[in-house]
Amino acid sequence: MQHSEEEKRAFFQSLHTLRQRKKEGTFREILEDWRWIFSYTRRHKTAVVFYTLLGIFSTSFALVASVAGKELIDIITGYKTDKLGLLIAILLGSAGFSLLFSNLISRISAKLSININNDIQADIFDQIIDVDWKAINAYSSGDLLNRFNSDVSTVSKNAITWLPSIIISLYNFIVTFALIWHYNKVMSLLAFASAPVMLLMSKYLIRKQRDYARKVKETGSEMMGFEVETFYNLDTIKSFGVMENYGKKLRGWQQKMKKISLECNLFTIKTNVFLSILGLVVQYAAFGYCLFLLWGHQITYGTMTLFLEQRVRLANAFNNVIGIVPSFLTSSVSAHRIRELIELPRERHLPETQALDAVASGGLEVRMDGVDFSYTEDKRVITSSCFRAAPGEIVALVGPSGEGKTTMIRLILGLVHPDMGTACLRAGDGTEVPVNADSRGLFSYVPQGNAILSGTVAENLRMVREDATDEEIVEALKIACAWDFVSKLPEGINSKVGERGRGLSEGQAQRLAIARAVLRDAPVLLLDEATSALDVATERQVLRNIVKQRPNKTCIVTTHRPTVLNLCQRVYRVMETHVTELSEEESGRMSMDF
Repeated sequence: MQHSEEEKRAFFQSLHTLRQRKKEGTFREILEDWRWIFSYTRRHKTAVVFYTLLGIFSTSFALVASVAGKELIDIITGYKTDKLGLLIAILLGSAGFSLLFSNLISRISAKLSININNDIQADIFDQIIDVDWKAINAYSSGDLLNRFNSDVSTVSKNAITWLPSIIISLYNFIVTFALIWHYNKVMSLLAFASAPVMLLMSKYLIRKQRDYARKVKETGSEMMGFEVETFYNLDTIKSFGVMENYGKKLRGWQQKMKKISLECNLFTIKTNVFLSILGLVVQYAAFGYCLFLLWGHQITYGTMTLFLEQRVRLANAFNNVIGIVPSFLTSSVSAHRIRELIELPRERHLPETQALDAVASGGLEVRMDGVDFSYTEDKRVITSSCFRAAPGEIVALVGPSGEGKTTMIRLILGLVHPDMGTACLRAGDGTEVPVNADSRGLFSYVPQGNAILSGTVAENLRMVREDATDEEIVEALKIACAWDFVSKLPEGINSKVGERGRGLSEGQAQRLAIARAVLRDAPVLLLDEATSALDVATERQVLRNIVKQRPNKTCIVTTHRPTVLNLCQRVYRVMETHVTELSEEESGRMSMDF
């Protein structure tokens, strides 16, 4: 009984929410969310129709079995044996068909849910990957994963079951009610005796449940944030020797969560005790009424059994009907969260970028002219700046940390776009195309930090070229000065490395990332602080090897320790939002200062 009363509370809470949404003018959004959900349901409409029909057949056979059971009891108690064999056959056959259909429904539902879940996830994944960089970075990784997994799972389950559940539950409710009504009208009404009380209590229950739910969720989110941050920075915490302090903080969060959860639990227990007593009153009232009718010989034992059995079935059918509303609302919330992602602006794609493929082997020049850029309106990052890197050159971007070097890389890659000015690629024949999502195929990029994924060394390199041979991988490792340590690993290029390069030093991880960029062998190479963990001699040797591999490659290096400036044809300093080219004298002086 407890489970069904919880469903009723959820139903009234959802009705209240729907009324609020209607007042706020957001009910249309709920309908739009469900229209989006049904766009996936329609892809599997034949299976959904079959699922619905199976549910109706299962309900029908269950009712036939109940009636047959009633008649069978009447025959036995009345010592009548005519039609006994037929009724037993009907009873067993109906029960068997009902069981068969129920399991078929479960199987079909599982398959459809998985198919729709995969469809939605695949679509969303493709769209998230292509979302504008600034737009997608407004969301935390945890939020994106929660939407991608939890919300998609909620939508996929309800996309299949919601409409069939309405039809099946309403059919079950109507035919069950009609069956009881046929035998006794009073009994058919007793099943709803608790509904008026629930309706009167709904406002109080909704307010209290919402308050407790909000407190539990807020505290849970804060606690999860503490846990994620702790595990992500575990090395730092261990290095400072403050593990005990963090243990105390965790216990503090646990106590806070315990207090709120127990308060919520006590309220739930009190509510359920009251509702259970109410349910028992209704149950015993129905039982007493049946005894009264039986005492007066107005019904048979079989009819009494049918009444009590169908009262439970009717209550369950009612619970299923009212349980649809919370499901409807929950799915619309999840759908809305997913739609927020897929409706984000897309990246810029320019078909004319293909024109550069035919001439890319001759090298490409990277140009920026009069560029202004800001992430937010109130803070300019790049102002009226120009930049040029030609084929065969190594060009450095230097300057203090946090001044905009990485932003320049993002502009060059087309992850972000100038507010003013132009950023483009120019081929030797004069073909010029603005940087965009499609032009990234002409770049090899080594980002800041550890960019190594879990898997083998070879798998990490083949990430950018799936058809690369072992020989080509070894050659790339040699150019990046990484073969000396990879060759000593137990299985060479097939040796496994952990997540974020676990098992490798920072310098080794950087050289593998450089080897991956070398293997791609694109016309433009971007190294964003990619040699910071290398010693000076190795850093210089890697850059010489890269230039030697393809003389017309354009190589752009960002660094805050310009120890290789004498290898560069041009040096740009990024400082106070301006990008300025340094003279040879300034470059030499800066190199000596470092």
